[in-house]
Amino acid sequence: MKTGNYDVIQADQGRPVKMWTQGVPVDEKAKAQLLNASRLPFIHQWIAVMPDVHVGKGATIGSVIPTHGAIIPAAVGVDIGCGMMAVRTDLEASDLPDSLAPLRVAIERAVPHGRSRTRGNRDNGAWGSPPAHVDAAWGELAEPFERILAKYPKLKRTNNRVHLGTLGTGNHFIEVCLDEAERVWFMLHSGSRGVGNAIGNLFIEKAKEDMRKWFINPPDADLAYLPEGTEHFDDYVEAVGWAQRFARTNRELMMAGAIKAARGIISKPFTADAMAVNCHHNYVQQERHYGKDVWVTRKGAVRAGEGELGIIPGSMGARSYIVRGKGNPESFCSCSHGAGRVYSRTEAKRRFSVEDQRKATEGVECRKDEAVIDEIPMAYKDIDAVIHAQRDLVEVVHTLRQVVCVKG
Repeated sequence: MKTGNYDVIQADQGRPVKMWTQGVPVDEKAKAQLLNASRLPFIHQWIAVMPDVHVGKGATIGSVIPTHGAIIPAAVGVDIGCGMMAVRTDLEASDLPDSLAPLRVAIERAVPHGRSRTRGNRDNGAWGSPPAHVDAAWGELAEPFERILAKYPKLKRTNNRVHLGTLGTGNHFIEVCLDEAERVWFMLHSGSRGVGNAIGNLFIEKAKEDMRKWFINPPDADLAYLPEGTEHFDDYVEAVGWAQRFARTNRELMMAGAIKAARGIISKPFTADAMAVNCHHNYVQQERHYGKDVWVTRKGAVRAGEGELGIIPGSMGARSYIVRGKGNPESFCSCSHGAGRVYSRTEAKRRFSVEDQRKATEGVECRKDEAVIDEIPMAYKDIDAVIHAQRDLVEVVHTLRQVVCVKG
């Protein structure tokens, strides 16, 4: 059913699912996942779906799930607090060096990224010994983390302190971009790293255990939930809040590191605080919608309250957008978190070659090898169609194109 700029689907005995997906492809498996989630008894009003929607584990990526009295840990996912940060500088394109390769190398050296599996040696994606400024930031996180460890000591054996201020792998990136006025921006994408992954997986399993204990069978085992007022619910709210704080701090540290590295390459002195945005897109928080205080889980979605700034990145070689929210209540004040995948990582590697990657990222200083084929622009939806589909959710403030891209 079409209503204005969104479509509506509905399962038997389920809440409506409102989909801002007109003009973009939506996988039938993603629709089936959304309908499963809509059958849960504590959904508030409806589920809102963003145009970058695609299949996730249990809950669908690109969905906004408001709940009353319960939280679904798998809907938040294991990359808790993953999100974006962008900062505009007072540099212009002409201020950048003719060769951008040294700039990419400098950022790669400044920010641990990727992952190496070598016995006895340090993982290149983690700090061997965190620098003083990272340890100072960890000091703000350490005491509340100890309270979590008192109940869940297994989390002590995670990458926590050594991952703060590091990028990670997959679709995480650091970019140097130019906007429509040829001004230089720094932009990055990452989350709560190893410790967030461990927290997510821990409470997904706790929710499943509770479902079995109480003989509750959700439509999908990965939609297991934690009811409000239970021990695991309260513990999860504490742990997920901490992981979201870790993620935001992680982005701030990386941004500072990338800018410091750039100052060693770019000869012109510059400032980097003209405009800054730091937003989660995998998280849960309490908000008030339609007269009730509810838990809003945005799995691959950004809060877009009236006047709030957000970031919708494209893929390698595609445009990205700084947007301003319109505060649309029907989307629970949300917008998409990116373009959204058309092909899985495995399928992208099967379909495309290194030569395809080189052509698709022409003009961008980045890696062009087999390890990043799964991030090729053609593996994602058309970012312009995605932006158009949510025109009643956000307005575009700046359009960015990347000239340097560091991948994990």
